[in-house]
Amino acid sequence: MLLVCLLFAVFGLILGYAAIRFRVEGNPVVDRINALLPQTQCGQCGFPGCRPYAEAIAAGNADINQCPPGGAEGVVALADLLGVEAKPLNEEFGAPKPKSVALINENDCIGCVKCIQACPVDAIVGAPKQMHTVIIAECTGCELCVAPCPVNCITMEPLSTTINNWRWPEPERYHG
Repeated sequence: MLLVCLLFAVFGLILGYAAIRFRVEGNPVVDRINALLPQTQCGQCGFPGCRPYAEAIAAGNADINQCPPGGAEGVVALADLLGVEAKPLNEEFGAPKPKSVALINENDCIGCVKCIQACPVDAIVGAPKQMHTVIIAECTGCELCVAPCPVNCITMEPLSTTINNWRWPEPERYHG
C-alpha cells in the first residue's frame, strides 16, 4: 500500500512539473476581443460561441460586424481595439434586437428537458417530467431554447429596466 501511494506521489509530481513546464499561453488579443463580445453564445455570427468568433477575428478569418447581439456598439468597440475602421452591422447574420430573456409558461411545460439541453449558459433549471424555469440573471436572450420546445411554452420578453441595467439613451443623430 505504501509503495502504491509513493508511486502516485511521484506521478503527481511529474504531472505537476509537466503542467508548469509545458504550459501554453493563450493569445491576449483573443482574450481582449472575447471580453468585448456579449457572451450570448447564440451562434448568430456563424461560430458556435463568442470565444471561437474572437479567435476567428484575431486570425483574420471573420469580420468584426457579424455579431447582432453586440450591435453597432460592439462593432465600434472591436474596431477601436483592433485599430480598423468600423463597418455597419452585417444584416446577413441578423438584426440587433432589444435585450430580452426567455420566460417559460410553467403551466404548459411538460418537462421534456429539450430547452435545458439547448441552453448554452445553463440558465434553465428543472428535471425530467417536472416544470422548468429560467434564471433571469443568467439568461443571455439567445433564443436557442425557443425552437426545441414541443409545446411552445417559451416566449422571449424584453428585459425590464431596473436600476442595475438602466443606461442613458443614445443621442439622436442630426441629419441636417
